[in-house]
Amino acid sequence: MVFLFTFAPMENNTQIYGIRAIIEAINADKAIDKVFIQKGLKGDLFKEFETLIRRNGINSSYVPVEKLNRLTKGNHQGVIATISPITFFTLEELVEKVSAKETTPLFLLLDQLSDVRNFGAIIRTAECTGVDGIIIQKKGAAPVTADTIKTSAGAAFKVPIAKVDHIKDAVFYLQASGIKTIAATEKTENSVYDISFKEPCAIIMGSEDLGISPSILKVVDDKAKIPLLGEIGSLNVSVACGVFLYEAVRQRSL
Repeated sequence: MVFLFTFAPMENNTQIYGIRAIIEAINADKAIDKVFIQKGLKGDLFKEFETLIRRNGINSSYVPVEKLNRLTKGNHQGVIATISPITFFTLEELVEKVSAKETTPLFLLLDQLSDVRNFGAIIRTAECTGVDGIIIQKKGAAPVTADTIKTSAGAAFKVPIAKVDHIKDAVFYLQASGIKTIAATEKTENSVYDISFKEPCAIIMGSEDLGISPSILKVVDDKAKIPLLGEIGSLNVSVACGVFLYEAVRQRSL
């Protein structure tokens, strides 16, 4: 089987195209971020392909053929997969790796963050503040693209990132591992400056438009908001994340 790779200027990320090539890539455990599928595809091979995508929890999107034509000039055969430039951890691997350190663990969970540049900026701040690992959801999360790497100033190669099926399950796992979970949300009276970050903890940031999912807010250990003194109702998520992380740094340095 021959793998077809290209660098697409619009996505600026490594790609594989063709159903059989992508099937082989999945079976070879390549770190596939997302698959773009032409609407209306049929056939036995395509059914096998769809089943494999679902079984592996790979993020996918059904798009018009014009979208695929813009992503690559090659013969895409109706499907294009983007490959992550980094290797992801499982949650269990990440927690075990961090627990082996002698420092107090600090994790960052991103609930459905979708903008790659926000993601890159957050990774950069996470590296600067000593975050031990970032946890994202397999489906719906911003992919790690070349733009993410650039915005992170290369920090994406330094901070371990784990992918999980559901952020809520990650919250439960971290709590069972002795990690306090703290949600950044305006739906609380607690200020970020009133919450303790000195013990092992995981800070949860929500998506750009919807914030943290209500189901996750119900199960976290604590909630905190950033005081806003102007007329604008919210901060950019990467800026808000920086406020939380540096408050953790401040408290831990006292």
